[in-house]
Amino acid sequence: MITDARHQSRLRPLRRIAGAITLVACGWLTVVIALTFGSAPGKSMAIIGPQAQALAAIAKANGRVLAANDFVTFARSDDAGFVARLYAAGALLVLDAEQAGGCSGLPPKRIAEL
Repeated sequence: MITDARHQSRLRPLRRIAGAITLVACGWLTVVIALTFGSAPGKSMAIIGPQAQALAAIAKANGRVLAANDFVTFARSDDAGFVARLYAAGALLVLDAEQAGGCSGLPPKRIAEL
């Protein structure tokens, strides 16, 4: 019994820390998703989820595929409301590509040689 009480008292701070980390991560993800809805037309979006599902959602939302991997597909549309149409078409998670990881879906800029 005494060892159980000591063990429980050691776990309490760890549970609080884990809970705080989870709360911060969920809050950050909520803010990022909310900001995605306010993205300007023509910005690259990262659609997270199975490639087939993402491609189908992009086609239904009248977007253009920029690049595709197994679980991340980059797309763009010049029309307003692209993010909402992606979600309505079945996209699992849509993030601004630049905010999600610095990817714009554009080819890399060349550095001028000296």
